[in-house]
Amino acid sequence: MAIAPPTATERASRVKLMIFDVDGVLTDGGLLFTAEGDTMKGFNSMDGHGMKLLRQAGIETALITGRKSGIVAARAKEMNITHVYQGVQDKLQAFSDLLQQTGMSAQECGYMGDDWVDLAVMLKVGFAAAPANSHPEVIARAHWVSEARGGYGAAREVCDTLLRAQHKYEALLAAACSGEQRGLVG
Repeated sequence: MAIAPPTATERASRVKLMIFDVDGVLTDGGLLFTAEGDTMKGFNSMDGHGMKLLRQAGIETALITGRKSGIVAARAKEMNITHVYQGVQDKLQAFSDLLQQTGMSAQECGYMGDDWVDLAVMLKVGFAAAPANSHPEVIARAHWVSEARGGYGAAREVCDTLLRAQHKYEALLAAACSGEQRGLVG
């Protein structure tokens, strides 16, 4: 008798470390350049708040991105993300390093990516997620796809999905409604 593969919710319930790509996931993928050649990126505050909620619920977060940017370093610092890999040519190697650093298994990790460079990691983790506007090959291989586009709430959706799957969403919502989450901004 064949055993059905785990559902996305079952997979999400086991995530202890959620990893995010940056461009196209935490941003809309657009790159704005100043006349001096500096790059600017926009981040969604709800995505940031969702990532803070994950950490508050005991789920670690990390970033693995191909570009190197002071903007990403500043955003990661603001959000207290300690595992930040920038300028990465080989995301699978960065993922391997992250597993070694955290002591987690690949099956305890989730990854949200949007393009081919993310596939190698997405195929290794226990929970692979993608924004709605990801490349079709990424969507075809994801366990879960957001309704929102990258940079427009996709990361928040996956955070909420993890919190619900792990039965932590309602307690965090109740704390927010009672004012117990003061100062927790994205």
